[in-house]
Amino acid sequence: MIELLFIGTGGSVATEERDNTSFLLLSQDTAALIDCPGSVIQKLKKAQIDPRSVHSIIVTHIHPDHIYGLPSLIHSLMLEDCVIEILGSERSVNFCAELLDLFNLRSEKVKCHVNFIPVVPGEDYRISPSLTCAFYKIPHSPSSMAVGFHKIEEGLDLLYSGDTPRFPELLQRVQNIDYLIHDCSAPSRIFEEYPSLYAMHTDSLALGKIAQEAGVKHLVPCHFFGEVDFSIKEIEDEIRENFRGELTIPEDFSRIPLTKKT
Repeated sequence: MIELLFIGTGGSVATEERDNTSFLLLSQDTAALIDCPGSVIQKLKKAQIDPRSVHSIIVTHIHPDHIYGLPSLIHSLMLEDCVIEILGSERSVNFCAELLDLFNLRSEKVKCHVNFIPVVPGEDYRISPSLTCAFYKIPHSPSSMAVGFHKIEEGLDLLYSGDTPRFPELLQRVQNIDYLIHDCSAPSRIFEEYPSLYAMHTDSLALGKIAQEAGVKHLVPCHFFGEVDFSIKEIEDEIRENFRGELTIPEDFSRIPLTKKT
């Protein structure tokens, strides 16, 4: 079985209910962490996940709400004899290396060894015997990448957009995908009030439209802004104006078992 475990579902400004977006992809042979904000160790333990089971960290981009927990995670594992691979764009992995060096977290006394893997868009990377992933350049920041996962045994596909504006070129690559986890920062009225958001993020009305056009089978919106006022019901209603597939709106610590869609 493979499942998603969200340890955060919010945007750059956390709320009482939602920390910055981050999740684990859990299979029988690995735990892959996608982005690394906040106190990851505390959240893993709260979810009853052994932090030593995390063998890969995928960094979608280097804005603070996606990487600021990395030094704390490695520091917490410094006495553990383990290896963690960090994958992302060249900008992202270089920045992560510099960030760890600021805290002297790549010295000999740190037993947790970190390997940095700058990815090439479109190429496949094996992160466990059962999981491969590929990366796609997206607009949001110069370091930004979307990441797609493939479950070899079952042919189950999942794409995570990371923070991204509406970008049809991305979904054209993955028509009829099983699962799409996508930026859904706020309802359309918030974007109309602050038009600069259109260049950085996706509103719920637009997400429903592009997911339906791409034939997405199961949509999982996330990265909900914490600094403006709206309800999750408003998000759901806007998505449902156009999207007819399965829809799961996660909360922090939501678990979503992944199954092949027919």
